[in-house]
Amino acid sequence: MPSAETNGANGTDGHLSPIQFFNVIDGKPRASEDHHQVIDPRTEEPLWDAPIATARDLDDAVEAANRAFKTWRRSTTAERQKAVHDVANCILENVDILTEVQMRETGKSKLMSKFDVERSAWHFEYYRTVALEDELQYEDDTVRIIATHAPIGVLGAISPWNFPLILSTVKVVSALATGNCVIIKPSPFTPYSLLKFCELAQSVLPPGVFQALNGGADLGERMTLHPGIHHISFTGTTAVGQRILRNCAGTLKKVILELAGNDACIVCGDADLDAVVPQVATGALFHAGQVCVASKRIYVHESLYDRFLDRLVEESRKFAVDDERSASFGPLSNRANYERALGFIEDCRKNGYRIVAGGDVRPEGKKGFWIPPTIVAKPPDDALLVREEQFAPIVPVMSWTEEDDVIARANLDNAGLGASVYTPDLDRAQRIARQLESGTVWINQFERPHHAGFFGGWKLSGFGGELGKQGLLHYCHTQSLQIAKP
Repeated sequence: MPSAETNGANGTDGHLSPIQFFNVIDGKPRASEDHHQVIDPRTEEPLWDAPIATARDLDDAVEAANRAFKTWRRSTTAERQKAVHDVANCILENVDILTEVQMRETGKSKLMSKFDVERSAWHFEYYRTVALEDELQYEDDTVRIIATHAPIGVLGAISPWNFPLILSTVKVVSALATGNCVIIKPSPFTPYSLLKFCELAQSVLPPGVFQALNGGADLGERMTLHPGIHHISFTGTTAVGQRILRNCAGTLKKVILELAGNDACIVCGDADLDAVVPQVATGALFHAGQVCVASKRIYVHESLYDRFLDRLVEESRKFAVDDERSASFGPLSNRANYERALGFIEDCRKNGYRIVAGGDVRPEGKKGFWIPPTIVAKPPDDALLVREEQFAPIVPVMSWTEEDDVIARANLDNAGLGASVYTPDLDRAQRIARQLESGTVWINQFERPHHAGFFGGWKLSGFGGELGKQGLLHYCHTQSLQIAKP
């Protein structure tokens, strides 16, 4: 495999590894006249030059993808499964450089970044043995009806900044495994790991099958409007997702949207606090709360509320600020999210809500977009922190007494991505879970999507879905073959 460490220096910062980054078009790296630099969330120092793709770059990539699709769509399942296995090996053989690059752009610890890289390879390995087969839908004496699955064409994948590799590889492998070609646009906050991953993957894929273009919202807008792109998969905010859906209507593109999730966590009165509190703390504070399915609103039964709150405050101290000992915690990943998070804290202070842990900001002169774990006790249901997804380590903890009431409070329109329920009574857990209006509900575990389980949002949290065998259906057309019998 090519080594990313031999590309030469760009002189951005003497402490950075000498790495160059390119857009990837038709199997080749392409430089750009215009660049931007991302800010390291831990140090607030600039990172490497990242190329900015032009409208011409996009047209060239779309032309190359459509040309490649003519051949790639005819590849066999076995050929595609070999290709995704080769990509998985490519990731693992370059785990060190991908770990370093993603660590710097996201602010994650080295341990967490390495886990993300390895998890990305798992996505490819999973689809090495999982594929869609023809289905016999109906048969009688006169007709046999078979459902078969055809690739859509060229996918435009628009990726988020919180888990740039994990969430992007879901889109890439789903497209490749079903015979589609893919052009991916990383978030401008985290362009490096995806650009480098795509460049490395060219050694095992045909030209034009997987390409990468870096740019801002204007590039994403052009992708959603481009007639040569047939399918869009986007992870991000509800407002942007709604705009993408409107744009795609003009050419009737297929669309997958994974959008914001103001996810509820319900702790029942019979919960074992020794087991549950560490799980809930991790669900809320992992990666500083910058997880689409993080526990954003915690509802604890009134009978154990005070004990739960005391233990949660104590547990939150394990998520240390600016300290590698807390491998699962880090700074906010960019200044925009940091300043937005400070607005939530300020709103809590202005309204006199009881902040029982954290609430401070980094002292003046300190570097990094750090916010300590912050816990707010019993804010009202109409509080900003309860109504809106915070995407930060700022956690409201409310109480409840009646099951019907807490279910109704949990089911906000912007809370359709995930939820969690904690009780040793599994019948009760499932009864509650089946009434929650969320695409995935985790029972007695904190929220993390599994590569084998379908994942999609309801209501304002999504459109379509991905992951698991069922997720592949959202990257295909279904064709019905109705065969007359003699």
